[in-house]
Amino acid sequence: MASLGQFNGCNHPPVFPGSLVSPSAMAYSMSQKYVESMPFYRQEKHLERFGVSIPRQTLANWILYGAETWLRLIFNEMHEQLLTRDILHADETTLQVLSEPDRPATSTSYMWLYRTGKEDTPIVLYDYRKTRAGKHPSRFLDDLQGYLHVDGYVGYHKVSDVILVGCWAHARRKFTDALKALPESARTSAVKAKEGLAFCNQLFTIERELKDVSPEDRYEIRLERSQPVLEAFSAWLREQTPCVLPKSALGQAIKYCRNQWDKLEAFLKDGRLEIDNNRGERSIKPFVIGRKNWLFSNTQKGAESSAVIYSIVETAKENGLNPFYYLKYLFEELPNMDTTDKTKLDQLLPWSSTIPEECRVPNKSK
Repeated sequence: MASLGQFNGCNHPPVFPGSLVSPSAMAYSMSQKYVESMPFYRQEKHLERFGVSIPRQTLANWILYGAETWLRLIFNEMHEQLLTRDILHADETTLQVLSEPDRPATSTSYMWLYRTGKEDTPIVLYDYRKTRAGKHPSRFLDDLQGYLHVDGYVGYHKVSDVILVGCWAHARRKFTDALKALPESARTSAVKAKEGLAFCNQLFTIERELKDVSPEDRYEIRLERSQPVLEAFSAWLREQTPCVLPKSALGQAIKYCRNQWDKLEAFLKDGRLEIDNNRGERSIKPFVIGRKNWLFSNTQKGAESSAVIYSIVETAKENGLNPFYYLKYLFEELPNMDTTDKTKLDQLLPWSSTIPEECRVPNKSK
């Protein structure tokens, strides 16, 4: 274990005073868990095979200290930057935390995801909260003005001063599920479900054709081509409503679209907007994959630290950085600088032009 301290060097403050952990060792353990989804108990066994004995609790202590002492500074700067944008995506997923005051171990908690849109610098932030209450996105996105891509969850209605943009992928999925749920004998309903699905597919076909056009041109072409499809689909939904069983899968698909209609047609308002919230869903997937491996967080503090670390590594990846080398760079720089100087902190953000080339993923096309 003494060898881990050799990386610190004698001229720099330690990344964790009183510990032998080096910036590279802390970055390695962190990237193993939050990039490669390797839980601490597996890291402990992995290191033992190389003759290195580091208890999993020690690894956890390193990560908690690194996240809350150093990475939280970067997270806070990224959060400030996120709120200056006018187009964001949001999503949420479940998490189990075993030890929280006044809560049973089986309680369901939530990890929230907020990120920038297609036309912007990638910023991907996670936020741990005990519940799915709408007050959480409202507080996290306080002062945000603009558009927010979401699914159909009503909690996002609590976010003020934003226009919610619905997800056509969810709408289309409802009709796909309705088709799968229908027995072969229900031919009339199957025809109607296919008609609803066809309207959704028309919109996605148009979007694929507009993939590479400018936001200004996309806005104009959508008004010309997508708006008539929306008008026809809206009329079809109203026509079908009294003809289907409300609690059937097809009835639920129709109800979803009608209830979400103002949000589903909101993508027409700005050519930078997307037709679905797939960008948000893709960004929360790394956490979902990690959760399948480590299953739960032991404490609330651990869950909050996980949110910070996922935010750093996922934003780094989307800005073309290697998470391990970027984390190592942060743990080398932050203990040696005035962290109250926002100008210097800004130079460490994942999209900064001052990030060393060694932190960047090589361009394979060159």
